[in-house]
Amino acid sequence: MLEKAIQFFRDHKEIALATCEGNLPKLRIFQVMKQERHVLYFATSAKKAVFQELSQNPNVEIMAYADNVSVRCSGMVNFNVEEDVKQWIFDHNEVLSRLYTSYDQMVYFCLPIAEIDYYDLSPTPPVNLHYDLMSGEMAEGFVGEKYKKK
Repeated sequence: MLEKAIQFFRDHKEIALATCEGNLPKLRIFQVMKQERHVLYFATSAKKAVFQELSQNPNVEIMAYADNVSVRCSGMVNFNVEEDVKQWIFDHNEVLSRLYTSYDQMVYFCLPIAEIDYYDLSPTPPVNLHYDLMSGEMAEGFVGEKYKKK
């Protein structure tokens, strides 16, 4: 099921990205530009507030949703992205080339996923699984009082 949750981001690239500005949450839509196993890559401008927020506090959550399934991830972003990955992202995203003259006019960051929650409301009972990729542990989450564990 973990691989199904990871695959969800390959199939649903538009995500909500939550950062913090001070102690206030900030939410915006981003696009996953590249994915390598459990690492997601993104691009932005150094002139945008999101860059400042990530520079000050790299802890983020992201979420994608479709067809009664939501997948939420958390972790710490970093700006250590190889030049060839930056170039690949720029070359494979038509929006970026419309907005920027070259790949090096942007900043790139990646999110190595630390934790992931997979929640599917379609079956009865719903599926709610939490994966801690750092420890390798998996746990089932609460899905309603009719289905709580005894």
